Amino acid sequence: MAGGRRWEAMELDCLVNIFQRLGIEDLTLGVPFVCKSWYRASLDPICWKVLDFQALDFMPWSNFSKRFMRRYSPQHFSFSGFMKFAINRSHGGVVELRFPLLIGASLKDLVHASNLCPRLKIAVLPRIMLEDEEHIPELVGKWKDLERLEMESKPSSFSEIATQINLNCKSFTGLRMFGSIKKEDVLAITKSLPKIKYLCLSRSYLCKKELLAIVDGCRELEKLIVNDCIGFEADEEVLKRASAITTFEHEGSKLYDDLGYDTDECDIHHVRVI
Repeated sequence: MAGGRRWEAMELDCLVNIFQRLGIEDLTLGVPFVCKSWYRASLDPICWKVLDFQALDFMPWSNFSKRFMRRYSPQHFSFSGFMKFAINRSHGGVVELRFPLLIGASLKDLVHASNLCPRLKIAVLPRIMLEDEEHIPELVGKWKDLERLEMESKPSSFSEIATQINLNCKSFTGLRMFGSIKKEDVLAITKSLPKIKYLCLSRSYLCKKELLAIVDGCRELEKLIVNDCIGFEADEEVLKRASAITTFEHEGSKLYDDLGYDTDECDIHHVRVI
């Protein structure tokens, strides 16, 4: 409108305040190509503190990949390259990093993120190759400010991960993973993460004995989510022992699965792909 204020004339800090609420796709393919002032604002590291790659399709034939190729003309497009592009724009200020679920990520991607995102508070890790799981504890231990860790499956190195969190991540309060939760896993949680406030083990094999050990050993739990688990039913004893937990979700959990198993012999039936 004649005489009205123009968007491109808005103060830079105001634009940054708005753009930091946008997703990566808008920051990459939309905002920078509107005008020069929007482009400058989109480069502010504050806009890149939260990197959620889960909503994007990194397949070469996807609309996002094709649009990125047209806009930036790289020699080739890959998740690894795009992740480095986004982390570089953050100037090391990433506080939340969510890896994509479908294509996963390589060990090199995790190492790169661990080295260049020292201020990370929330990490959502993808599935990685079994032979690479032994490296996760060292990588997680570098995130001194880590508050919450989510993993798409329980890695074989979980006990070592919990130890590293206990030693290095003094603000840690939340964990999500699923798989076959065994005695050694429960011991790792209660011994290394006794002050945890949020724990989600939904879609896991979790027997009543181990569930109660978690309830008794993690006295500061405020939210425990064990929906759709196999190995226990929320009977009177379970509900009574968990009554001090503010939020205790157990919908869909049952003692046996559809094949009649009630032990972790059937791990393959309980570790499900999201």
